[in-house]
Amino acid sequence: MAKTAVGLFESPGRADEAVREIEAMGIPRNEVRTLVEPKTFEITGVMSFPRLDFEVDLRRELARIGASRAEIESYIDGLRRGGALVFATGAEDDAKVDAAADAMNRLGAKALEETTGPEPQLPHAARGVMTPEAEKPVLTGRVRQRGGTSVFVW
Repeated sequence: MAKTAVGLFESPGRADEAVREIEAMGIPRNEVRTLVEPKTFEITGVMSFPRLDFEVDLRRELARIGASRAEIESYIDGLRRGGALVFATGAEDDAKVDAAADAMNRLGAKALEETTGPEPQLPHAARGVMTPEAEKPVLTGRVRQRGGTSVFVW
């Protein structure tokens, strides 16, 4: 399993500063990535919706590592406002990913606004106590969010 720290920064400049510090810690460049929303989107065909394609790909990537819908929406909204995401990935037990998360927090990673609300009331939905088939360890999900950086295991 891999472990990824994700931080949202208000500007690409702040994200670049975080990347430089993370690389100085010894995390290889191929395990650190910055993502900004492209200023222009190349149209590749008649049915091309490049901005939508960009956001769908990002949604898939964030969901794959365990981000919630609310977190995904916050990340995308931050990119739309001119922000930048920094991803630092390593092995699950890699303390460098935790150090990268701490560096992102120190350098101003923005805290995500949590969206909460009542459980949707779906007609015909069964309600009641369900017994799990077997106790299984959680393999993916957010490990912690401290400051603005979330760390996911996937």
